[in-house]
Amino acid sequence: MVTDHERHVLSILAEVKAESGSHSPSLFTLADRVPGLRVSVDACFLSNPYATDLFIDRLTTDLIETGAMRKVLESYPSPNSHIAGLLEETLGVDRSQIFVCSGAIEAIQAAMHRFAGQRVGVILPTFSPYYEYARPDQEIEFFHLSKNDDFALDVDAFLTFVRERRIDTVCVINPNNPNGAYVPNAEMRRLLAELADLPLVILDESFVDFAWEDEERNRTSLASEAAAMPNVVLVKSMSKDFGIAGLRAGYAIMSPGRVRELLENGYLWNISGLSEFFFRLFTEPRFQSDYAKVRLQYIDEALAFFGAIADVDGVRRFPTMANFALVELDSAVPIELAAPLMLVRHGVYVRDCRDKVGLEDGQYLRIASRKGFENEAILDALRSVIASCRTAV
Repeated sequence: MVTDHERHVLSILAEVKAESGSHSPSLFTLADRVPGLRVSVDACFLSNPYATDLFIDRLTTDLIETGAMRKVLESYPSPNSHIAGLLEETLGVDRSQIFVCSGAIEAIQAAMHRFAGQRVGVILPTFSPYYEYARPDQEIEFFHLSKNDDFALDVDAFLTFVRERRIDTVCVINPNNPNGAYVPNAEMRRLLAELADLPLVILDESFVDFAWEDEERNRTSLASEAAAMPNVVLVKSMSKDFGIAGLRAGYAIMSPGRVRELLENGYLWNISGLSEFFFRLFTEPRFQSDYAKVRLQYIDEALAFFGAIADVDGVRRFPTMANFALVELDSAVPIELAAPLMLVRHGVYVRDCRDKVGLEDGQYLRIASRKGFENEAILDALRSVIASCRTAV
């Protein structure tokens, strides 16, 4: 049963979501528009909270306690090309092929506008900028993943689709967002090789730190392979794995000519001082060692969490190798109430996927993993809302 007060809050939340387009309202926006709303667990946005702790610790010891924060805030940061040079050894890619960006979305937009052809192949469901950022002269061809196949990508079927539709630009996220399905390295290498004749292939590895193919759970990036392929632009957000979405930090690996084109056309000074501080930490062996530990801790807790979600009555959880899971609720739970009631009643913020092209007619939520105790709160909220909706019916 939904109370009158809850209906009022839900109507405001619907307005805020409509104003945010195909993206979720930020926590700051929610706080401004819905005074008194308590968000205790953010399972909507996708980041490793243990890595955020790690960054905050270093921010405190290296900048705040030393007084060096003033220099970072008062001084201009280094240009893009200099930061690329700092990243060269850590990424194992020549600096001439590294484009540092203010969030991966900046690299996505730049590639779509400057390097993409006129017929763009986009896999659905996906991160919406891959079709929202299309130029007026571009046609988007959608390749639909099937729920019956757990939204897994059939590489051969996709290659046939690309050739039959005469597509010249391909966008692939691996692991995919919003469902988390993963294409193994061998298959992804084959896909890139088969598409080597296209003008542009964007490979988005923003969630690759949560995927693995061995018992040690080592990360599986194809950065070196992408660097050797002139038509590939590999995009990497730092927000998800390092928990620093507010810094707006990312990078892309592409041909030297494409990097030069971007730097000569408005992207030379695109990084903030705090982002530069992070990138310098990123190159530090001690920071990488500390991060490796919290990465594995987070993966362990996420695996336990996703297993528990799959056991919730009324929920279908799709396979994932990202730090989130796509779930389908049964028909007894009105999808328009599920996410809002989890937020209003329990302070748990999850992603309603009805505005995701390819999922708009379904009963889907995307739920991110958090710390262990937060994951328990998410599970409690999910179970409670499902039970109350079924009782109301």
